[in-house]
Amino acid sequence: MGMAESEYRKDEKINGVIYNMSPMPHFRHGIINSNIHALIKHKLRDSLCLVFMENLDFRYQPDKNDDYVCPDIMVVCDRNHLRGSFYNGVPRFVAETLSPSTAKRDKTEKKDIYERAGVEEYWIVSPQGSIEIYYLKEGKYVLESNLILQDDREDEEYNVDQEIALKAFPHVKMTLGEIFEGVD
Repeated sequence: MGMAESEYRKDEKINGVIYNMSPMPHFRHGIINSNIHALIKHKLRDSLCLVFMENLDFRYQPDKNDDYVCPDIMVVCDRNHLRGSFYNGVPRFVAETLSPSTAKRDKTEKKDIYERAGVEEYWIVSPQGSIEIYYLKEGKYVLESNLILQDDREDEEYNVDQEIALKAFPHVKMTLGEIFEGVD
């Protein structure tokens, strides 16, 4: 094991409890995150907003404690809240790609954290080809759509070209095919 590999450690601190996020997730997780990150980054290049991928902690209640999560994808627009390795404002968008070790937390505790923090759009992406999109309505997440990739051209439900736009950034559009490109 090389020096860098042995030193890699990523964790999250929720309600004072530290959760170790190793081992590294499956390569499909990284491909999906990279696809979403690249698609958003390209479309936000003339904006003040920034998109981060697995590399910026989100301190979701900085006035109360130093708890943090590390979203797979996070769009932030208020640069005044960037501090070193963390962000303590309200992200405009968060996506989590499920992996076996984090799926339950992504769908429960982290979903609640993003909802309470006021993140207006939250995606839960499954490497198997589905996306749950939640919009914040009156302080609670409502499932806006649940998309399942159907990439068999013979199937009447074929939807590789179906476009999704980010709620806060309607010009940031991507297709299901682009999100899951290279996963198989």
